[in-house]
Amino acid sequence: MTKIYRNGQEIKVYSKNNTLITMLLELIVSALTLMLASTIFKGFYVENFLYAILTALLISVLDATIKPLLELLTLPVTILSLGLLHPIVNVIILKLASALMGSSFIVNGWFLPFFISIFISLVTEVLNKSVVQSFKERSIL
Repeated sequence: MTKIYRNGQEIKVYSKNNTLITMLLELIVSALTLMLASTIFKGFYVENFLYAILTALLISVLDATIKPLLELLTLPVTILSLGLLHPIVNVIILKLASALMGSSFIVNGWFLPFFISIFISLVTEVLNKSVVQSFKERSIL
């Protein structure tokens, strides 16, 4: 991390290596969360940690590409339900990832994945805040 001062205020600038490590940490956190969800919930299966990493990468790509379109399409339902049905978009992303990953990542049903997607979102957010943010602040490189 490089500190630059502009108009008396400190601006933190992260190097490319730091950004890459941060992305890898976020990917590992997502994979660990998928493995944890696999052990807690029935009907949700990840074969091993390698497939969890591949699935986390696939979910990240789907989140960046397809999720904005899905959110736009489901906006009327989300507004009518006061946001309670917003995790349906995450369930659709999980089901798409399951279809693309085959037998190494299985998501059964529609009702349970609703709660699984909420669990994954919450645990990933908490772990990203504690692990990745502390890495960014410490700048171990």
